[in-house]
Amino acid sequence: MAEKVKVASIAITIIVLIAIAAGVYYFFIYEKPEKILPVEQVQQEQPAQALAEEPLIEEALELIQVELDESDDTIRNMAEELSSHPETASWLMSKNLIRKFVGAVDNIANGLSPRSQIDFFTLEENFKIIEKDGLYYANPQGYMRYNLVGDVFSSLDSEGWVQLYEQSALLIQEAYTDLGYPEKDFNKTLTAAIVELLKVPVVEGDILLEAKVVSYTMADPELENLSEAQKHLIRMGPENVQEIQAKLREIGLALGIPENKLPRARIHSTR
Repeated sequence: MAEKVKVASIAITIIVLIAIAAGVYYFFIYEKPEKILPVEQVQQEQPAQALAEEPLIEEALELIQVELDESDDTIRNMAEELSSHPETASWLMSKNLIRKFVGAVDNIANGLSPRSQIDFFTLEENFKIIEKDGLYYANPQGYMRYNLVGDVFSSLDSEGWVQLYEQSALLIQEAYTDLGYPEKDFNKTLTAAIVELLKVPVVEGDILLEAKVVSYTMADPELENLSEAQKHLIRMGPENVQEIQAKLREIGLALGIPENKLPRARIHSTR
């Protein structure tokens, strides 16, 4: 079911995944409601209106003018304004933020553990289990270790992250090219990662475990057969899963991902 201390750092990857990257379509621009004009004024005022909108488009696509390997301070300063939670700043003190984010997203999109990209969040306590009638279960009290993750994630300003990604898009794509994908669009990978996490079921009831040599696995095959990235989210507990997925959906819609492409929340009962 879980490894020990290092497992905790995987859960926080979800924050990095969404936090820095929340803008999968970097040409996304909010449309302003059209001004209702009297019929006789339409021909005269439409050209002026079109000219007035041009600076808005140019401003929305303004890019961060720094080198990729010198972008940490810029990203950090901008990201700190997008969450009211005091823990955000300390998490952003990690180095190579964009490169680590890109690597983590790529791993999650492929169902893999992004452990190697995370170095700013650890838990002091080991994974908690309880024994009942000779059987082992995940201890629900252990889920509270991840409440901070859910709280920070929920504090994110979704629209602000979209704007940050718009400005960081070229740097992110450069990091993705350096990772070994010169012909692949990172936007599609980010979308796949979001969808991967939205597919995780909300588990109602106790999770039965099977003891292995140095760890535990989930006895329910439907849960155990999930990808490593998905199982890391389940280990955060149902309340945190719901909280994180709600924000994921909100961000996904803000990014312009069609609603029918975002998996709906589902319940998996073990009772």
